[in-house]
Amino acid sequence: MKVIVCGAGQVGSNIARQLSREGNDITLIDQDPELVRKIGDDLDVRGMVGHASHPDVLEAAGAREADMIIAVTYSDEVNMIACQVAHSLFDVPKKVARIRSQEYLLPMWSDLYSRDHLPIDVVISPEVEVAHAINRRLKVPGAIDMVSFADGKVQVIGVRLDESCPIVNTPLRQLTELFPDLNIVVVGIYRNEKMLVPTSNDQMFPGDEVYFSADIDHVSRAMPLFGHEEQEARSVVIVGGGNIGLHLAQLIEEEMPNITLKLIEQNRERAENIQEHLHKAIVLAGDALDPDLLTEAKVNRAETLVALTNDDEINILSSLLSKSQGCESAITLINNPVFSQLMTNHGIDVVVDPRATTVSEILRHIRRGRIRGLHSFQDGAAEVVEGEALETSKLVGQELRNVRLPKGTIVGAILRDGEVIIPRGSTVIKPNDRVVIFALYNAVRKVEEMFSVSLEFF
Repeated sequence: MKVIVCGAGQVGSNIARQLSREGNDITLIDQDPELVRKIGDDLDVRGMVGHASHPDVLEAAGAREADMIIAVTYSDEVNMIACQVAHSLFDVPKKVARIRSQEYLLPMWSDLYSRDHLPIDVVISPEVEVAHAINRRLKVPGAIDMVSFADGKVQVIGVRLDESCPIVNTPLRQLTELFPDLNIVVVGIYRNEKMLVPTSNDQMFPGDEVYFSADIDHVSRAMPLFGHEEQEARSVVIVGGGNIGLHLAQLIEEEMPNITLKLIEQNRERAENIQEHLHKAIVLAGDALDPDLLTEAKVNRAETLVALTNDDEINILSSLLSKSQGCESAITLINNPVFSQLMTNHGIDVVVDPRATTVSEILRHIRRGRIRGLHSFQDGAAEVVEGEALETSKLVGQELRNVRLPKGTIVGAILRDGEVIIPRGSTVIKPNDRVVIFALYNAVRKVEEMFSVSLEFF
């Protein structure tokens, strides 16, 4: 697949990296020569210096033959015009644009992104996606990540293990013997900065970050097995009233009305504006690093503090201050990946990386085949893909123990006629089943092929 990526920032470079290592033909455009040179040295991509929405630049980048353009520069307007030019002059089949300004995303203007107006197939709003990602985590206390698949009936959950986890040092095959009616599958283990798909003989150890798929009705029973019995939050404090903070507050008010919510915003005028958009939450104006203000927000009684300002240091310090005052857990937005790798050792429970969240959402829209859902974990080290099994797929018609799955993949769950099936060796996948597969990054393309129509079928 030939893809043009506009913008070589953190999102653009990570999309380029992920797609290039899967063998796609990537051209990356940016106005910064040094950035283009560096990425060209690090990745197997073609770098171009230029303005991403100019027709001559797009033509030189190969837009006439491109299958897709992904416009993720820092300018909404450049991203929109790049997609318009790609459509009008070069007939690029698929256009993806990142739009940050919420004024472009108001429901009253939803007709803007249509073929007759701005022909953008997929609009990605990082602020909205990050707010949804944090909202999902709040719904499963103790999880470092959670994504729903199969119409919400299957969840893939990430948890961090410590010494209190009762099933560490136990071979995974014994979990099925010990808990035969528990519908979960351990699909991935992140250990020593490396993701692996475990076999039945593998064990989990303290310090591992473990990913498991589960029937949603079995999640509350599964979490204590991994050492997590945190109570669902009754009180939450949000630090930072930007777009992410406001979106998250609105989601909490809408979906978790029993939570007592307070929001701290440094800018008084912004704080007053936010208060008008919320129904029950209390908005406090002031410095989140002021211990007196944190006391006023009653962080000592809060189960969770969510730090979402644009400043990593404020987010980190306000999280640590709150935990020192008695807040049970902290979810902290960190833009600098160098910081994020250090934080879990210093009291931050969950680190939110907006770049990784945005990349994961973009990937969900560009995978091919009958892909229904997708989420990327650990900076692209693995993906969970939900696809519809076609009659031609090699997944169909034989017991799973006899299916030659690509190396680095595992089936996590199956949805058939609205019922969740947790796969065992004797399970047979049928046509039209929806299959949730965990795959290491180098096996994702083969998973896509399993959900595509085979030419041999015709």
